Amino acid sequence: MEDAARESIVSIQVDHVTKRFGTFTVLDDVTLHVQTGELIALLGPSGCGKTTLLRILAGLERPDHGRILLHGDEVTERRITDRRVGFVFQHYALFRHMTVTENVAFGLSVLPHAQRPSPGQIRKKVHDLLSLVQLQAMADRYPNQLSGGQRQRVALARALAVEPKMLLLDEPFGALDTKVRKELRRWLRRLHDELHITSILVTHDQEEALEAADRIVVLNQGHVEQIGTPDEVYENAATPFVYQFLGDVNVFHGRIAQNETVPKETHRQPPAERDSSDEHEVTFVRPHDLELSRSRTTTTQLEATVRLIIIAGSRVRLELMSKDSSQIISVELTKERYRELRLQQGDIVFVHPKQLHVFKMPGPSSM
Repeated sequence: MEDAARESIVSIQVDHVTKRFGTFTVLDDVTLHVQTGELIALLGPSGCGKTTLLRILAGLERPDHGRILLHGDEVTERRITDRRVGFVFQHYALFRHMTVTENVAFGLSVLPHAQRPSPGQIRKKVHDLLSLVQLQAMADRYPNQLSGGQRQRVALARALAVEPKMLLLDEPFGALDTKVRKELRRWLRRLHDELHITSILVTHDQEEALEAADRIVVLNQGHVEQIGTPDEVYENAATPFVYQFLGDVNVFHGRIAQNETVPKETHRQPPAERDSSDEHEVTFVRPHDLELSRSRTTTTQLEATVRLIIIAGSRVRLELMSKDSSQIISVELTKERYRELRLQQGDIVFVHPKQLHVFKMPGPSSM
């Protein structure tokens, strides 16, 4: 009974999917279950397999191994037209010779006759969708008369018109400037909360994934590195790759005693007699998790020199050099804390982390 209940709320199942192009493995045994109404972000660097996975879900590609299920039905071999999928591309893919109204209505107007709504129903549906995406006043305009953000909202309305079982978004805001991207992803989150359509967003933008998604799937070289809520993957990264990919980070190499709460200065290469199979520990600390003081308060603080100061709005970014010149350290402070410290280039400071994450790595330290 518990298994049946769980299956009833799973909208998309990706089970052990592998995909190769020639000798290159793009996806390697990927498994993912998406609950009904979730907005999932596939996040990773270029070439990690996220767009290929999206195309497999849409039916535009076939996996070499594994299967795809939608609402419990296997659709691995079904065409895109049989999957009730809404697809939004990075570059809009609007018909330039059609008005906004005609673009949104297109998917409905080409349905088989038995499934096609009446002209009156189509007009009402388009009107409602344009109201939803706040483009009623643009109904009679052509794509070249719209801004990039408006075009993307038209593309989203068109995808929603056919009432898809799942909405797939492939870097939908990638062609837009930063300000418009931020506005649209917040708008997308609000829209998703209203409609609750199971959605998968492909992005390489960490901030976009953290802000918009219910859960994030971090991909790297065709493998799933971690799946979790934005807070889980950011605060409790499962691997060094996830930790580094999800924001700026300082990496301190070398062994750290378990009872220490701060990173040591970087160690030199271990002696030649050390077994190269030994593990070593690497400490990761985000710039905003480092605290500075003008005087030493503990023996474990790291002494460094202020090398660069960058004031950016409400935050101040500092670049420090460790005392032995072996480590560049990035620190981010509030402007208030920066003013309290009265820092200038060349000042000596003492560094300790408020929070850190330690990973055991195979082999000796590289430093």
